Amino acid sequence: EVQLVESGGGLVQAGGSLRLSCAASGFTFEDYAIGWFRQAPGKEREGVSSITISDRYIDHADSVKGRFTISADKAKKTVYLQMNNLKTEDTAVYYCAALLRTWYIGSGGTRWSDFGSWGQGTQVTVSS
Repeated sequence: EVQLVESGGGLVQAGGSLRLSCAASGFTFEDYAIGWFRQAPGKEREGVSSITISDRYIDHADSVKGRFTISADKAKKTVYLQMNNLKTEDTAVYYCAALLRTWYIGSGGTRWSDFGSWGQGTQVTVSS
């Protein structure tokens, strides 16, 4: 059973940094891609960053390019999201989810909508 546990959220001032962690268990880590998503109040959930564990293919939403970095530690079965230069609009609950590497890329690029096995989420609040 795929299990994902997020941690690392908190309150930070605009311009600050946070690092989120997504600890994985219950599946063959290298066979999957892990994605970070976020959902702000009143808004739909959106894909933020994703990485394929086996070959480190990475994708970022345009809104976070140049500010967020995603990485994976195979030994720890953990994916990290380093968030720098945070903005108030980054405030949201952040979730990680998994998708088999085979399904990661479609005709339209990263298959954000096909990720599943969601973690419980971690709150990120950026104050002005």
